[in-house]
Amino acid sequence: MRLNVMQVRRAALACGVLTAALLGASCGGGQQVTTFSPTRLIAFGDETSAILDINGDGNGAKYSVNATASDTDPTLVCQGNPLWIQRLAAGFSGLVFAECNPGPTPVTTPSSRIRATVGAHAADLAAQIDAQLAESAFSAGDLVTVLVGVNDVLDQYAQYPTQSEPQITANVEAAGAEVGRQVNRLADAGAKVIVSTIPDVGYSPFAIAEKAAHIDTDRQTMIIRIVLRFNASLRSTIVNDGRRIGLVTADELVESIVAFPGLDGITNTTTAACDLGQSKLTPASILDCTSQTLISGSGAASNLWADDRHLSSGAQSALGDSALTRAKNNPF
Repeated sequence: MRLNVMQVRRAALACGVLTAALLGASCGGGQQVTTFSPTRLIAFGDETSAILDINGDGNGAKYSVNATASDTDPTLVCQGNPLWIQRLAAGFSGLVFAECNPGPTPVTTPSSRIRATVGAHAADLAAQIDAQLAESAFSAGDLVTVLVGVNDVLDQYAQYPTQSEPQITANVEAAGAEVGRQVNRLADAGAKVIVSTIPDVGYSPFAIAEKAAHIDTDRQTMIIRIVLRFNASLRSTIVNDGRRIGLVTADELVESIVAFPGLDGITNTTTAACDLGQSKLTPASILDCTSQTLISGSGAASNLWADDRHLSSGAQSALGDSALTRAKNNPF
């Protein structure tokens, strides 16, 4: 089944690659004339790109596996186990987010921004961009990231079978096209854009559990198909001329790791790393998952998934490396 789906992807999306190292150069690009060195990074999307500074101390938490000071010291270290946007920011000089800017010598008034919000959908992207534009216009030194749509896919899937798969598919295609339009809007406004397809949550623990829990149809394969259509719609809508927009493919990253366990050091592709039974939040959440609260035998870097639908820190880092490659190679 997996090979058939991946063959469909390659036929439908003509710009596919196999390894995480190549994903960063998968689409767009050309010969770079001058080296682009961003002065500000602005992240749009959902919780995959969000850091929540709940305590207001510049040491925020993530919807992934959070790092701690040591195996015995549970103090959060937001610079550790970086999100993909942090990995991207680290590839350039001076790009710091206020949500991860702890003492003792924090950067004064960081200019980079995280506009991504927990639970965001494609329809929320326009408002995030509006909020940024209300603060300041985009300049030639602005690099922005966009990753949103998993919540659209999962919410639409939850409507089945009340809504038919063709209707669900049409809805996610509309959502993917909306993300594409907003990406084009960002580029038209002067930003340099790195946009990612959504991770293929059809291979997530959630999708695997859905397949086991239902006999009406193969629910996992259905989710894979829905993700495929969202991403295809996104990709067909963006003006991917290789100049203003750089594309990275989180879906193909996930599929490659599932097909070849061990890629990017990730060996467990089917189970969640976080033990939500140790969460102190209500409801339980990976927001307080750390390297000290993992399921026995799991790892922040060796598992593909942090919980049943969010990427682990290992997968986040692999996606960040792809984004950094794309940003450095794209002729911005």
